[in-house]
Amino acid sequence: MNIELSKIYDISDTRPLERIPEDGGFTGIFRTIGCIGDSLSSGEFEAKHEGNRTSYHDYYEYSWGQYIGRLVGSKIYNFSRGGMTAKEYCDEFAEHWRYWSSDMACQCYIIALGVNDLFGRKQPLGSVEDIDFEDYNKNNKETFAGYYAMIIQRLKIIQPRARFFLMTMPKTDDEESNKVRAAHRELIYGMAEKFTKTYVLDFYKYAPVYGKEFNSLFMLGHMNPAGYMVTAKMTAAYIDYLIRHNMRDFMQVPFIGTDLYYEEEK
Repeated sequence: MNIELSKIYDISDTRPLERIPEDGGFTGIFRTIGCIGDSLSSGEFEAKHEGNRTSYHDYYEYSWGQYIGRLVGSKIYNFSRGGMTAKEYCDEFAEHWRYWSSDMACQCYIIALGVNDLFGRKQPLGSVEDIDFEDYNKNNKETFAGYYAMIIQRLKIIQPRARFFLMTMPKTDDEESNKVRAAHRELIYGMAEKFTKTYVLDFYKYAPVYGKEFNSLFMLGHMNPAGYMVTAKMTAAYIDYLIRHNMRDFMQVPFIGTDLYYEEEK
């Protein structure tokens, strides 16, 4: 008796994160993945010292990106650092560490920025109207939207056929915080509409609420090791979901970074 196709390929789930594949699912079709983000993309831990002083330490091997790498066997690049903002990434960080270099180009990028920009630095959110699709370097507005789009625009020049996954911020039990997160989510969806081969990882809608119960299990100031692993599992599951529900969009992933095609992509 032949095995049922649904055992291999199944789209019966109607919402992301309904299932969490233990092997990361089809996320493994990407052999190089770039993770652009802040402390939560860097495996940051907090340490307490005498006088209640806190120090912050990026342990990249604990980042959700590296957990994904170990899950699916892909090469992961941490294009991230604690405290990162889109503005800092564009102004100096990526250039300093040669992250714009073609030899670090990836088949896909996961972008998880916004917390430090909107809550810490109080950067104006802006809108997709702040993007100049002809000359981002001179004309993008100095807003979160302008700098965030600049990251995508520059990477699309380096790796034109790369796929982009833009992560929204999960809800908390703070309603004022959630208003900012909801506005961020709306902007992220606007970005995905403007850029080709770009998808939303909507943690605001589908991830667990980062409230008292979640924090007691998975947070220790920043995330604890289990928290980073849970984030990796959710991220891989969401990308797997998007691939399964849009199979033709991902059939030529091996040719990203080459001039080869099976058929012309839209």
